[in-house]
Parts: sequence; C-alpha cells; structure tokens
Amino acid sequence: MARKCALTGRGVQTGNNVSHANNRTRRRFLPNLQDVSLQSDALGQSVSLRVCASTIRTIEHNGGLDAYLLGTSNLKLTDEAKKLKRRIQRALAKAA
Repeated sequence: MARKCALTGRGVQTGNNVSHANNRTRRRFLPNLQDVSLQSDALGQSVSLRVCASTIRTIEHNGGLDAYLLGTSNLKLTDEAKKLKRRIQRALAKAA
C-alpha cells in the first residue's frame, strides 16, 4: 500500500539525519496517514479513505467531505479524489 494521501497526494519526503559531528545519513519523513470513513451527504453513504491528519482537519474546517471536494481545484486532487468529486456532483445534479 502506497504511503500517499488519497485526496491530496501528499507522500513520503526524504532528508538527512545530521549528527553533532555533522555526519549526514539519509532518512524518510513519512506522512501521518489515517484510515477513516468520511460521511458524504450527497451520496448518502460513508467513504473509506486513507488520508493525512492535516487533510482530515482541512475537511472538518471546510464543513465536510462534500464541501471540501467541491471547493478544491482539480489540480490539487488525486485521480481517486476527482472520481469521488464527479460522483458527488452527479448526485447533487440528480437531486436538484
């Protein structure tokens, strides 16, 4: 399973451990991924995703999964998130 956020695409970064003697060894900075079930009001069901903790906070700040996806540019979303966004837009259009 990839260490990548399902909505934003944030993944592993690399850098160095630097000792007191200034020795450098490579290391990895892993994202804080969480398996969550987010409720979609438009779809009427929960969606299971693996997202970063920072993305969870952003979703809650925007008022839920639907509001987050509809208010975010497609350039900032992963392919999986774009598909979910299209499903939500179709469900909202059908309901209207």
